Amino acid sequence: MGTLVEGAVSEALRDGHDEVVRLYVAACAERMAALFVSLRAGVPGREADLGLCAESVRELWHADRPLAGVAERVRLLERFPELQPNEEGITDVADTYALFAALCLRYAMLAHSSGNADTALSCGHAALTAMGMLDQNVPGARFLAEEPRLQSLSMCGDPSGLWDASPSAPSAEQGGGARGSRRAAQATGRAARVG
Repeated sequence: MGTLVEGAVSEALRDGHDEVVRLYVAACAERMAALFVSLRAGVPGREADLGLCAESVRELWHADRPLAGVAERVRLLERFPELQPNEEGITDVADTYALFAALCLRYAMLAHSSGNADTALSCGHAALTAMGMLDQNVPGARFLAEEPRLQSLSMCGDPSGLWDASPSAPSAEQGGGARGSRRAAQATGRAARVG
């Protein structure tokens, strides 16, 4: 299967150790989790899903050890409505971005526990695909151009690069990146205009 992930990142994941894979998927999952949370916050009955997402992303940052309870976490995640078969397909904008965020988290958890580079690449591919779609739907957006750089930063071991790419980082006005939050705001705005 081809992937959108840059060759250097792909090579580093395949040649690296488990900790490289874990940092990479944690960073991808955190950026995408901001989308999921912003799109599903306030939706009745999704509180446990939001909790699982937040807790799992927090645990993914423990790169020194495999994710605990991954089979149960994945089982619960696979019950999310976004990951259920749907004969009509997904046509709603918010549902599409939430699907990619859930897929990214699923791949992140599996890669984190196994150290498998191909699964990590699937995680990065899901993030890149979502950013490409966001660029197509939001005039002037450049998230797809930014995502490969952020994925590369997650490989370098420089915590400042990871922090800059985090939804938890302060806004640009406060001296930080907050890219995940900006993505979430754009996707939420796009969903509101279409919905």
